[in-house]
Amino acid sequence: MKSGLWTSRWVLAAAAIGAVLGAGTACRKGSGGGAARTLILGAYTVPKEAYEQRIIPAFQAYWKQKTGETIEFQASYVASGQQGRAIAGGSLEADVAALSLEADVDRIRESGLITHDWKTDEFGGMVTHSLVVIGTRPGNPLNIAGWQDLARDDVWVVTPDPGTSGGAMWNVNAIWGAGLLGENGSQDAARALLRGVRARVKSLDPSGREAMTTFERGVGDAVITYENELLLRRKQGRDYGMVIPAATVRIENPVALVDKYADEHGVRDVAEAFVAFLRGEEAQRAFAEYGFRPVLPSIAAETAAQYPVPANLFTVTDLGGWKLIKETLYSPDGIWAQVNREVAGQ
Repeated sequence: MKSGLWTSRWVLAAAAIGAVLGAGTACRKGSGGGAARTLILGAYTVPKEAYEQRIIPAFQAYWKQKTGETIEFQASYVASGQQGRAIAGGSLEADVAALSLEADVDRIRESGLITHDWKTDEFGGMVTHSLVVIGTRPGNPLNIAGWQDLARDDVWVVTPDPGTSGGAMWNVNAIWGAGLLGENGSQDAARALLRGVRARVKSLDPSGREAMTTFERGVGDAVITYENELLLRRKQGRDYGMVIPAATVRIENPVALVDKYADEHGVRDVAEAFVAFLRGEEAQRAFAEYGFRPVLPSIAAETAAQYPVPANLFTVTDLGGWKLIKETLYSPDGIWAQVNREVAGQ
């Protein structure tokens, strides 16, 4: 990825965030005269359709019936890492953060904006699950069956950039964990597998959604992505293949109320209700329809047939937790940086 292209995409993302913030502030300035209150949602890109088409309208109807009040939404959808930094840095005053990974919400907490323990509920702060999978061209013409096939000389791969995308970190975690925890697994095996796949990466995009768009434009033979991204496209009639590797990671997506902004904007009651609504039956069923694995046990059981469990499904905890993962893989001299340098020097 050339730095100029990355910079231009960041500028566009920042402009979009600023536009959302400005719109939300303008609405609130007029709210004293009885105008609708506005809730600002800062989310990562992948669940946009679920929120916009089903969940936000359902919550608005629920709140209207319960209180008689009309609630408006201003929503921003960019890569999880970018979104977390924007909220923590104050360029997006989101009342609710719905991000790709725990570390991005923790960045907001560390900035002092989240003051409650956002992980104490029965779901550990999470709102959806998914898997890291491999998308292929229709019919899987290269017979890709797992991670090792992505290191073949005849396969080009598309995946997002861990420097900006939470989805990309999940992808790297999946490959690393498959090498580490699989049969005859070890750190050496995991590193070799990660390096082999990285050497075949054709495009590193800023977000998971942009990586899928790149793949849809015809770049690459395989895309490493969320299961739900491929299920969404199948729902839209696109005939992509989907390979669930025998060993992959369970993605865990968090949501949290941002205390400081919700209080300043006078919407804490609405924000709390929205977070609770996201874990209720209606929203969890909607997430499932858009390819996400529900965290609510009743809906998870109801939709279990749609979501097969691979033989070796591991979690971040199995890899030692996010602190160890970030130090091992994503620190300035971590394994991901080392692998990038090695591939660049080939």
